[in-house]
Amino acid sequence: MRTDDTSEPAAATITPYEDGPLLVRGDFDLVTPDGERIDARRGTVALCRCGKSTLKPFCDGTHKAVNFRAGTAREG
Repeated sequence: MRTDDTSEPAAATITPYEDGPLLVRGDFDLVTPDGERIDARRGTVALCRCGKSTLKPFCDGTHKAVNFRAGTAREG
């Protein structure tokens, strides 16, 4: 949720999918902790949340095989 009062849309949106990845859409940069750019190659990517993907940081569907469970709502 945006906290500013502008009517401009966010440059990117991130949607957590239940028991699945984070889907990132829009204009974004993906970088390593050291600031090195990761080529996303498209405007929509699925990022791994289960930690088991062989394509990290991207999702490869392994969450289904490992029975990963995570909700979509903010917790805490």
